Amino acid sequence: MPDFESRSAPAVVPAPRHRPVVREWGWALALVAAWYVVAQWGIHVFFGVGPGSGAWARDLAAHLLIGAVMFAMARSLARFAVAMGVLFSAITLGNAIKLAVLGGPVMPDDFVAARNLFLLLEGWQLWASVAMLVLPPAFLAWMFAWRRPQAWAALALVLVTLSALVGQPASVSAWLDARFGDWVWNQRGNYEMRGLPLHLVQESARNLARRGTAPAASDVDDALALLGSGQPDPFLKAAAGAAPRAGRNVHMIVLESFWDPTALTAAKLSADPFDPAFRRLWKAAGHARALSPVFGGYTANAEFEALCGFPVKTDAVFFEGRLRRDVPCLPRHLGEAGYRSVASHPNAAPFWNRINAYHRVGFEQYWSARDFVLDDMNGEFLGDASLYRQVLERIGPQLDGAQPVFNYVLTYFGHLDYPLNERRPERITTTDDNPLVRAYANTVHYKSRELMAFLGELRRRDPDAIVVLFGDHLPSLGWNHGGYVESGLLAPDRAEFDDEMFRTLVATPLVVIDGRRGPLRTGDLPIYALPALILELLGDGRDTMLRFTARSNDVVRVRPLPGMHFAVEGRRLTVCRGGERLPGCESSAAWVEAVDVLERDLFSGAQHALQAPARLRALQTVELEAAEIAPESALEAGGGDPQPEA
Repeated sequence: MPDFESRSAPAVVPAPRHRPVVREWGWALALVAAWYVVAQWGIHVFFGVGPGSGAWARDLAAHLLIGAVMFAMARSLARFAVAMGVLFSAITLGNAIKLAVLGGPVMPDDFVAARNLFLLLEGWQLWASVAMLVLPPAFLAWMFAWRRPQAWAALALVLVTLSALVGQPASVSAWLDARFGDWVWNQRGNYEMRGLPLHLVQESARNLARRGTAPAASDVDDALALLGSGQPDPFLKAAAGAAPRAGRNVHMIVLESFWDPTALTAAKLSADPFDPAFRRLWKAAGHARALSPVFGGYTANAEFEALCGFPVKTDAVFFEGRLRRDVPCLPRHLGEAGYRSVASHPNAAPFWNRINAYHRVGFEQYWSARDFVLDDMNGEFLGDASLYRQVLERIGPQLDGAQPVFNYVLTYFGHLDYPLNERRPERITTTDDNPLVRAYANTVHYKSRELMAFLGELRRRDPDAIVVLFGDHLPSLGWNHGGYVESGLLAPDRAEFDDEMFRTLVATPLVVIDGRRGPLRTGDLPIYALPALILELLGDGRDTMLRFTARSNDVVRVRPLPGMHFAVEGRRLTVCRGGERLPGCESSAAWVEAVDVLERDLFSGAQHALQAPARLRALQTVELEAAEIAPESALEAGGGDPQPEA
């Protein structure tokens, strides 16, 4: 064989398999920027919301930063583009909807409460909400490069950042506030000057900081001393003398979205939606109004106030995360005096965590949707006539029994978007083009008549009972305060509100009937003051936390709201916005802070306020013998002339 030099073929060097890094990163960030431009145009055109022009640069930068971290985790540019679009679009759309309907941006607690949407919605709205909650994490998992160290390094960076936020929330919150500002009383304004990602991070830090150490006993003592330092209030003295006999039944009716539509002058309603009988009853009560903690939704916060006597002043549902202890709220307090307490609400039982919340405040029984015959449905909402009939069938035999009853009814009919069934044809027309205004006016037409039919039967069968009825909040009548703006009642943006608009935002009809004496003229009353009033009407002078916020000098009535409060003294209104030093706000601001200390102590802390009877006794209003006050003068002191039975 010939001897020849063995030559091996030249090695073939494979082409680099790594992605052209610079080009792909450029494409990724360009996709984020393009999405941002389209998304901001869309929410501005279709919802009338968006970050302010001064926030566009920082908002885009925040989205680019999040996009960069996501791309570092991504398996490919295509998968990144899909996951980024789904995640950003879901959060941006959800925020735009909340801003347009309720007037405020998405807050950290909304993510915890989002599961309630599954219980409220149906049809395409339900599936759309499910998609907005489920698809983003699913696509993030689909996008993630599970075998690439770079992806895990990016994820580790996210976890370290979150750990720092959770570990030092107060420091993070203060640092962010110093650099990006905090419009304490205007969360929509915060979103507009920060942009959405920065807003969520900043408010998450603040939320975590609030949930820090529970108040110490000394802090609670200081708060109790401040709240107990005033003189007895003539309103409470009058109530104490007006009805000294305990043991009467108590009926509390919380009316979904119940409000007076005749204020919508621009709509030119063809008739007064209120039943004339209700109009007369409300007039006899001096057109009193309940001052709610919420607008357009979050009914559970109005419930908490009516049952527990403490105000809610945060953008979160108190039942969901802040009611962590068993507390002697009105149902439990009355239960200790022998009352049977029953709550009725024809909604899904766990909505807003009501199963646990009702148990914690002391209800013996909770009748929810599964306990009612759903025989008169308006959309997914049971008509009030059916609800009232079924409640009366159940409690009727007990009204004359030896055991008094606390009958708590929360209606569901009247909820957005105000559907009616064929039994309730349209009776009222409008001249404007806002379909929600017309639908709401017709809903109130039926709602007020069904209320008065029930009230007539209830008072016939239980004439000595105390009856308290009020609207939980104003209805939502279109995006950015829709129908209210048309009639000049509200501005589209809270930053544009004048002082009176803040009261308008939360004032609903209130009627308190003192048995055979008829309706009382209470004036505008914060919902959290109702438990103390009920106890005074019952002549119940036992030590209780329910009188902590019914201040002994409550000629001035304070309505806390997120980041602000206002005080009502007769016709005088003083609006105190957080972060602004305004004359006349010092004492009410101190009161709000003291109440906040007690609230954290009682509902999620060590309950120091319940462990020292001396603290409670210091807060009791002066007890008066019933004989010392004539009934006529009692009602005059309560704010008006004696009223006949309605």
